[in-house]
Amino acid sequence: MDSSSIKGILCDIGGVLYVGDTPYPGAVEAINRLKASYPIRFLTNTTQKTGAQVVANLQKMGFDIDASEVITALDVTKSYLQQQHSKAVLLLTDAATKFFDDLPENPCRYVVVGDAQENFTYQQLNAAFRTLMHGGVLLAAANNRYFKDHDGELSMDAGPFVSALEYASGKKAHIIGKPSHDFYHLACASIGVDPRNAVMIGDDIQSDISGAQEAGLQAILVRTGKFSPSDLDSSIVPDAVFDSLADIVL
Repeated sequence: MDSSSIKGILCDIGGVLYVGDTPYPGAVEAINRLKASYPIRFLTNTTQKTGAQVVANLQKMGFDIDASEVITALDVTKSYLQQQHSKAVLLLTDAATKFFDDLPENPCRYVVVGDAQENFTYQQLNAAFRTLMHGGVLLAAANNRYFKDHDGELSMDAGPFVSALEYASGKKAHIIGKPSHDFYHLACASIGVDPRNAVMIGDDIQSDISGAQEAGLQAILVRTGKFSPSDLDSSIVPDAVFDSLADIVL
């Protein structure tokens, strides 16, 4: 890793800063140390909570992070729909769905899929499928396969359901959150740093590491969260690997 070229940091949240409702040892101090030297943005594909809820949760755990430093897939998805002047069929949790209540009362030209949890019913999925078959556009607020849940086990994320709708409709989803190049470039622009001078810190070998590298960033993999030793046997090679956020030295 070329540490000398780094001028800004992007950092994943769940699985890197905390697990469940508990910060990883040294994570709070590590963020304070990194923020003292670099501009930073915290990126998350979580679609269970709004940006305000994410920030409130981080502050409750002791992190010195404010709303301007957090970019969520839900925030970017809502902004996209506002630009398109369209409502959408939403496969999201009830709390996340309410976040979109103020979209214009125009016809639904989009289907948005996030981690809907119990709302992934046949009825909901079929309604989304029918919208796609009538010309709708499939948006994946997130396309992750799984995440580290509160009980310490892996749980299915939105990606498998996105794939199901792609298969059924024959349409390819437009990815809004990570690993979208646009998402990474938006985050870099928000701190005024060229992607070539930014590094992404994450626990997801596909979304965080491969996605960031393909967008022109360097990428650090941490052995926390959803990390698995088999990640290091894949064709994706992180620029650096550390045991945890607290161990990162730039």
